Amino acid sequence: MPSPLSVITRETAANPTLTVIWLHGLGADGNDFVPIIGELGLPADAAVRFIFPNAPAIPVTINGGYVMPAWYDILSLDGDQREVDVTGIYASRDAVRQLIAAENARGVPCSRIVLAGFSQGGAIAWLTGLTHDEPLAGILALSTYLPTPELLRDELNAACLDTPMLATHGRHDDVVPLAMGRDAASVVEDLGGHVDWKDYAMAHAVCLDEIVDIGRWLSARLAS
Repeated sequence: MPSPLSVITRETAANPTLTVIWLHGLGADGNDFVPIIGELGLPADAAVRFIFPNAPAIPVTINGGYVMPAWYDILSLDGDQREVDVTGIYASRDAVRQLIAAENARGVPCSRIVLAGFSQGGAIAWLTGLTHDEPLAGILALSTYLPTPELLRDELNAACLDTPMLATHGRHDDVVPLAMGRDAASVVEDLGGHVDWKDYAMAHAVCLDEIVDIGRWLSARLAS
């Protein structure tokens, strides 16, 4: 079944050997991270397919029901606990799984697919990557959190804990506090995974040092 998500696709060269599916944050769209491709410093001969899906536009409760691109509804914010729309999370996971299946059908195995996401998109990346039928090439979690740790624990595919994982976060993030990002990485590590953690002197954003680190990490996935 094709994914219900529209996507923006960019390829750095013909015959890509790695696919990166990159999920944007709340209120953004697939265009958000397209400009980052040229800043990653990937090898000149790297052949990578970048897929940037667009989240569906839905009413978001914490924003007064305003309709905006979102991977799931956020019902309330309460300290470190965020009441979220589990049905929406499942729907987004299923849609991303269909994107992965489409890449498989093109001849790209899961072992050559990286799943990346920023903020709300990162939450979907964590959950999808660690509960997939097969381990992926990598999970990249940017300025994000785990809205439903119990769901991850219940549906974890233990084989996916060997997936290379990089989590990055801003030390001055006032949208998803640093502690929430660390807590997400800790949950994954407590389950038996290894998360490379990096934080930066930034807010809820992306910075140049982070982009350099992401590029190095992706280059390692290309070489593996």
